[in-house]
Amino acid sequence: MKRIVWAITGAGDLLVEIVDEMQKLSETDEIEITTCLSKAGYTVLRWYKLQDRVEKISKTVHIEQDANTPFIVGPLQTGRFHSLLVAPATGNTVAKIVHGIADTLITNAVAQTQKGGVPVYILPVDQRLGEIITYLPSGEQKKLFMREVDVGNVKKLKSMKGITVLEAPRDIARVYLGPE
Repeated sequence: MKRIVWAITGAGDLLVEIVDEMQKLSETDEIEITTCLSKAGYTVLRWYKLQDRVEKISKTVHIEQDANTPFIVGPLQTGRFHSLLVAPATGNTVAKIVHGIADTLITNAVAQTQKGGVPVYILPVDQRLGEIITYLPSGEQKKLFMREVDVGNVKKLKSMKGITVLEAPRDIARVYLGPE
């Protein structure tokens, strides 16, 4: 069984689709999920009314108190988990990671997991220049325009050793269960 840590940041874009993918994984006998929520991730899950689903999907759910609490970094770094998945990852989280800033539970987990040689998978929301359509918690569509700086940070993230950038929620199953 693969034990993974799923970290959720404060992005609403792709959140519903990612939760759907994680639910599919949790229904197999091959995956056990421990979830870590950033403070903003916890808030956004509540806005989208996904908190109960995530709790059912997960063996345990940890909510960030500071960059080291709850203590998940040590078990990640020492290989007690197969990998760390950050999905969705906000532009802010990606920017911190590519610039070596580890001042939140999730950015610290990424930094320390990399140091331990454990795989890190990240699904950023700001991947391509131009307009995208996302959905608000009400279901209403919203146009967003990706900034060059955020897309540039994703390009830098792709070049970092020990990190694999995922392009879409469907890529999560491919990582953990193999090709369809």
